[in-house]
Amino acid sequence: MKRTHVAAAGMAVVASLSLAACSGGGSGEAAPADGPITLTLSGWSLDTTPEFQALADAFTEQNPDVTVELMGYDAAEYNTLLTADLAARSGPDIITQKEVKFVPTFVEGGQLLDVSDVELPDGISGAGSYEVDGATYAVPYRNDSWVLFYNKAMFDAAGVDYPDGSWTWDDYEAAAEELTAGLTGAGMDARGAYQHSWQSTVQGFANAQTGSDILEGEYGYLAPYYQRVLDMQDAGAQIDFNTAGANQLTYQGEFGTQKAAMLPMGTWYVATLIAQQASGDAQDFEWGIAPIPQESASTAGTDNVPVTFGDPTGFGINAAIDESKVEAAKDFLAFAAGEEGAQILAEIGITPALLTDPVVETYFAVDGAPTDELSLFAFSTHEVLPENPTSNRTAAIQGILGDMHSAILSGSTSVEDGIAEAQERVANEVPQG
Repeated sequence: MKRTHVAAAGMAVVASLSLAACSGGGSGEAAPADGPITLTLSGWSLDTTPEFQALADAFTEQNPDVTVELMGYDAAEYNTLLTADLAARSGPDIITQKEVKFVPTFVEGGQLLDVSDVELPDGISGAGSYEVDGATYAVPYRNDSWVLFYNKAMFDAAGVDYPDGSWTWDDYEAAAEELTAGLTGAGMDARGAYQHSWQSTVQGFANAQTGSDILEGEYGYLAPYYQRVLDMQDAGAQIDFNTAGANQLTYQGEFGTQKAAMLPMGTWYVATLIAQQASGDAQDFEWGIAPIPQESASTAGTDNVPVTFGDPTGFGINAAIDESKVEAAKDFLAFAAGEEGAQILAEIGITPALLTDPVVETYFAVDGAPTDELSLFAFSTHEVLPENPTSNRTAAIQGILGDMHSAILSGSTSVEDGIAEAQERVANEVPQG
């Protein structure tokens, strides 16, 4: 997303929250404390995102006196539209946290209830992303992480060995070039890899695997990650950034129609790819997932824990909720974050924040999911570090880094100059915390 869009959205969110903080009031009609309760829950793309309805239905089945009704929002304008409803006192009781970087804005606007007393299961990931000044304002229910999707048929056609879990980024780059040459030799119009245009496809891995923090304002650690992408583009191992943008390429189209043999992408794509292969929107081929390539061999291999990134998605409670609904809302949060909620999500191919052995078994029992050992390892064994630190400075910094990303990969600036400009802008344009 371009910085101008981020800034506009950010100002709209802040303005709406400021109004909402002053307005007070609840969301919806208050139900008697001892009678039926209706909770409203925000979501987006409800026709194609089944998780909200699945969790709502299952919770109501267990709690017949509580009905959970969905409030749908446009995915692209979710935070802006949601905060406008909050300002108008028509916001939902349970607020889905779509992007971690906006959590501090909701907290500063007084829109999230402290839910530190909601008990979370051991082993759940992403909970720390919702902590602000020692209090917890949401709970994670899903937490996608980034892995490497690969097309086994294309590897076979190119005569290249499948990923084995031990790859570093150097191994990945070499494999992409070898695949491209092999596929061309086999008469296929395809490349070894496809990297989508998002800044996270470079910066997310660099942040996590180098242990760096974007809030510190120094971005030299990004240089080798960007240089690798440029080298792969120059070698023809993946399509270049400008062509991908001009042709509005999608990662689903590039991988699903076998134009690329490898795809770094979040685990949410598992469910999408299964559905698209079943519907015919993606071609029929055997695929698997492997751990994302690593910065060094120290975290590579199935005897180690690979490092990747991913932000959780969570549920918080509207601070203006009627008191008679608070207990039921907290019960819903605990349900969604717990084992039962995780099983429901796994059954529909959504990656829960809680990955127990039974949950992983349920996930891979979905028809069309890969069943090889490396796919199970990649899905269930990793250290997931947050893409976005929980800070009121994050959105502005990410906007600047997004401009840098486009400038470097489009060729309008060098890696070194792009990084230097981003550092200068962060120092001058973003207030210090």
